[in-house]
Amino acid sequence: MPRHLPASTCHTLIRRSIDLRQLYRHAATACEPGLRMVLNDNVHTLDLLIADLQAQLHVSGGRPCARGSWRGTVHRHLAGWLMRTAARRDHAWIHALAHGERALLQRFEQAIAAAPAESTLVLRRQLPRLHGIHLDMHSLAGTARY
Repeated sequence: MPRHLPASTCHTLIRRSIDLRQLYRHAATACEPGLRMVLNDNVHTLDLLIADLQAQLHVSGGRPCARGSWRGTVHRHLAGWLMRTAARRDHAWIHALAHGERALLQRFEQAIAAAPAESTLVLRRQLPRLHGIHLDMHSLAGTARY
Protein backbone atom coordinates (compact mmCIF):
# COMPACT_ATOMS: atom_id res chain seq x y z
CA MET A 1 0.00 0.00 0.00
CA PRO A 2 1.19 3.51 -0.53
CA ARG A 3 2.63 4.93 2.64
CA HIS A 4 -0.21 7.44 3.08
CA LEU A 5 -2.93 4.81 3.36
CA PRO A 6 -3.02 3.53 6.95
CA ALA A 7 -2.50 -0.19 7.41
CA SER A 8 -5.47 -0.20 9.80
CA THR A 9 -7.73 0.94 6.95
CA CYS A 10 -6.42 -1.86 4.75
CA HIS A 11 -6.90 -4.45 7.49
CA THR A 12 -10.45 -3.25 8.10
CA LEU A 13 -11.32 -3.51 4.41
CA ILE A 14 -9.70 -6.94 4.12
CA ARG A 15 -11.55 -8.24 7.20
CA ARG A 16 -14.89 -6.91 5.98
CA SER A 17 -14.28 -8.44 2.56
CA ILE A 18 -13.43 -11.79 4.15
CA ASP A 19 -16.57 -11.58 6.30
CA LEU A 20 -18.73 -10.94 3.24
CA ARG A 21 -17.01 -13.72 1.29
CA GLN A 22 -17.75 -16.15 4.12
CA LEU A 23 -21.37 -15.03 4.20
CA TYR A 24 -21.62 -15.65 0.45
CA ARG A 25 -20.14 -19.13 0.89
CA HIS A 26 -22.58 -19.90 3.68
CA ALA A 27 -25.52 -18.68 1.59
CA ALA A 28 -24.37 -20.66 -1.46
CA THR A 29 -24.65 -23.91 0.47
CA ALA A 30 -28.28 -23.16 1.34
CA CYS A 31 -29.56 -21.78 -1.98
CA GLU A 32 -30.89 -23.38 -5.14
CA PRO A 33 -28.32 -24.33 -7.83
CA GLY A 34 -28.90 -21.39 -10.21
CA LEU A 35 -28.49 -18.84 -7.44
CA ARG A 36 -25.55 -20.83 -6.06
CA MET A 37 -23.66 -20.23 -9.33
CA VAL A 38 -24.13 -16.45 -9.07
CA LEU A 39 -23.09 -16.46 -5.41
CA ASN A 40 -20.01 -18.54 -6.15
CA ASP A 41 -19.03 -16.09 -8.92
CA ASN A 42 -19.24 -13.29 -6.37
CA VAL A 43 -17.14 -15.36 -3.95
CA HIS A 44 -14.50 -15.63 -6.68
CA THR A 45 -14.62 -11.86 -7.25
CA LEU A 46 -14.17 -11.27 -3.52
CA ASP A 47 -11.26 -13.77 -3.52
CA LEU A 48 -9.52 -11.64 -6.17
CA LEU A 49 -10.25 -8.41 -4.31
CA ILE A 50 -8.91 -9.80 -1.02
CA ALA A 51 -5.81 -11.27 -2.66
CA ASP A 52 -5.05 -7.95 -4.35
CA LEU A 53 -5.39 -5.98 -1.11
CA GLN A 54 -3.30 -8.51 0.80
CA ALA A 55 -0.58 -8.47 -1.86
CA GLN A 56 -0.43 -4.68 -1.84
CA LEU A 57 -0.14 -4.61 1.93
CA HIS A 58 2.55 -7.30 1.84
CA VAL A 59 4.57 -5.38 -0.79
CA SER A 60 4.53 -2.28 1.41
CA GLY A 61 6.04 -4.28 4.27
CA GLY A 62 2.85 -4.92 6.20
CA ARG A 63 1.53 -8.24 7.35
CA PRO A 64 -1.93 -8.71 5.83
CA CYS A 65 -4.67 -10.29 7.88
CA ALA A 66 -6.04 -13.59 6.66
CA ARG A 67 -9.18 -13.87 8.77
CA GLY A 68 -12.40 -11.97 9.09
CA SER A 69 -13.69 -10.33 12.23
CA TRP A 70 -15.47 -11.97 15.14
CA ARG A 71 -18.46 -9.80 14.31
CA GLY A 72 -18.55 -11.28 10.83
CA THR A 73 -18.53 -14.79 12.28
CA VAL A 74 -21.37 -13.96 14.67
CA HIS A 75 -23.33 -12.28 11.87
CA ARG A 76 -22.86 -15.28 9.56
CA HIS A 77 -24.09 -17.75 12.19
CA LEU A 78 -27.01 -15.53 13.17
CA ALA A 79 -27.99 -15.05 9.52
CA GLY A 80 -27.84 -18.80 8.92
CA TRP A 81 -30.03 -19.42 11.93
CA LEU A 82 -32.54 -16.75 10.91
CA MET A 83 -32.68 -17.98 7.31
CA ARG A 84 -33.87 -21.38 8.47
CA THR A 85 -37.03 -19.70 9.74
CA ALA A 86 -37.64 -17.66 6.56
CA ALA A 87 -40.46 -18.75 4.29
CA ARG A 88 -38.50 -17.81 1.17
CA ARG A 89 -34.89 -18.58 2.07
CA ASP A 90 -33.30 -17.67 -1.25
CA HIS A 91 -34.96 -14.26 -1.16
CA ALA A 92 -33.91 -13.68 2.44
CA TRP A 93 -30.30 -14.61 1.59
CA ILE A 94 -30.32 -12.28 -1.40
CA HIS A 95 -31.42 -9.36 0.75
CA ALA A 96 -28.89 -10.13 3.49
CA LEU A 97 -26.08 -10.38 0.93
CA ALA A 98 -27.21 -7.22 -0.86
CA HIS A 99 -27.07 -5.37 2.45
CA GLY A 100 -23.56 -6.73 3.13
CA GLU A 101 -22.17 -5.81 -0.26
CA ARG A 102 -23.71 -2.35 -0.06
CA ALA A 103 -22.02 -1.81 3.32
CA LEU A 104 -18.67 -3.01 1.94
CA LEU A 105 -18.93 -0.74 -1.08
CA GLN A 106 -19.69 2.20 1.20
CA ARG A 107 -16.63 1.38 3.35
CA PHE A 108 -14.41 1.41 0.29
CA GLU A 109 -15.88 4.71 -0.85
CA GLN A 110 -15.39 6.20 2.65
CA ALA A 111 -11.78 5.02 2.74
CA ILE A 112 -11.15 6.57 -0.69
CA ALA A 113 -12.74 9.85 0.38
CA ALA A 114 -10.74 10.02 3.63
CA ALA A 115 -7.31 9.18 2.21
CA PRO A 116 -5.05 11.39 0.10
CA ALA A 117 -5.78 10.95 -3.62
CA GLU A 118 -2.33 9.57 -4.47
CA SER A 119 -2.70 6.76 -1.94
CA THR A 120 -6.09 5.45 -3.05
CA LEU A 121 -5.14 3.88 -6.38
CA VAL A 122 -5.26 0.32 -5.06
CA LEU A 123 -8.69 0.94 -3.55
CA ARG A 124 -10.02 2.59 -6.70
CA ARG A 125 -8.97 -0.49 -8.71
CA GLN A 126 -11.33 -2.57 -6.57
CA LEU A 127 -14.39 -0.43 -7.23
CA PRO A 128 -15.32 -2.09 -10.57
CA ARG A 129 -15.32 -5.48 -8.83
CA LEU A 130 -17.49 -4.16 -6.03
CA HIS A 131 -19.83 -2.43 -8.46
CA GLY A 132 -20.18 -5.72 -10.37
CA ILE A 133 -21.25 -7.53 -7.20
CA HIS A 134 -23.53 -4.62 -6.37
CA LEU A 135 -25.25 -4.87 -9.74
CA ASP A 136 -25.66 -8.64 -9.38
CA MET A 137 -27.21 -8.36 -5.96
CA HIS A 138 -29.33 -5.31 -6.84
CA SER A 139 -30.72 -7.20 -9.84
CA LEU A 140 -31.41 -10.31 -7.76
CA ALA A 141 -32.98 -8.29 -4.95
CA GLY A 142 -35.25 -6.56 -7.44
CA THR A 143 -36.49 -9.85 -8.88
CA ALA A 144 -36.78 -11.44 -5.44
CA ARG A 145 -39.63 -9.13 -4.48
CA TYR A 146 -42.05 -10.79 -6.86
